[in-house]
Amino acid sequence: MKANHDLPAHVDRVLEEFVASANQACGEALRSIVLYGSGAEGRLRATSDVNLILVLTAFTPEMADALREPLRVGQAAARLAVMFLLQSEVAAAVNAYPVKYLDIIHRHRILHGSNPFEGLSFSRDACVFRLKQVLLNLRLRLRSFYVLRGLNEEQLALVVADAAGPLRSCAATILELEGHAAASPKEALEQMILPLTDPGWSETVGHLSEARETRRLQAGVAGKTLFRLMELTELLLTRVGNLPKEP
Repeated sequence: MKANHDLPAHVDRVLEEFVASANQACGEALRSIVLYGSGAEGRLRATSDVNLILVLTAFTPEMADALREPLRVGQAAARLAVMFLLQSEVAAAVNAYPVKYLDIIHRHRILHGSNPFEGLSFSRDACVFRLKQVLLNLRLRLRSFYVLRGLNEEQLALVVADAAGPLRSCAATILELEGHAAASPKEALEQMILPLTDPGWSETVGHLSEARETRRLQAGVAGKTLFRLMELTELLLTRVGNLPKEP
């Protein structure tokens, strides 16, 4: 594996060690190792997970047992998170979760093997359907979290932080379907709120980034931000509803 010089040294070391362990444990069944998300962009924060996909022709108890300790070490040292995906499942996963995999396709590095997503296409209607699911589900979860954790601002700040990923991914997917792809999901969400006349949206997106990067917000901010994010899901859903259907 080539060194990833734009990543922290300890992350680069963890990746190198885990790739070596995966090669040894999986042998010829290992087809690809894909780094995705902020790590693939070289924009890891201290709170970021290091996300990998292992694409395999088979997943056996022996492989799982051999990778258990390397994964535990990687989680402890660098927040390593690994998805185990069979080669036969790639196309189905892409079609079932197009918002997630569209983001992965745009933000990934191949650490081993070939690109498992090369040549795959997305159904526009499947993307629209999944966008509606993700945004509605997020709004419902935000309501529940506010009711359950509304008196604990530290916990609300964590809820805001965790909402950043799906909101940004949805914004990036919407822009792509509109024919205006952004450089990153973060920039996609920022781009989408630019035309809004309410200046409070810039502040909301700023708080979203702050929570994402630090896992905390100033006193009195988290609850208000959470409600604004509920409104943001509605704005994004409206934009999804205005997307033209597949010809």
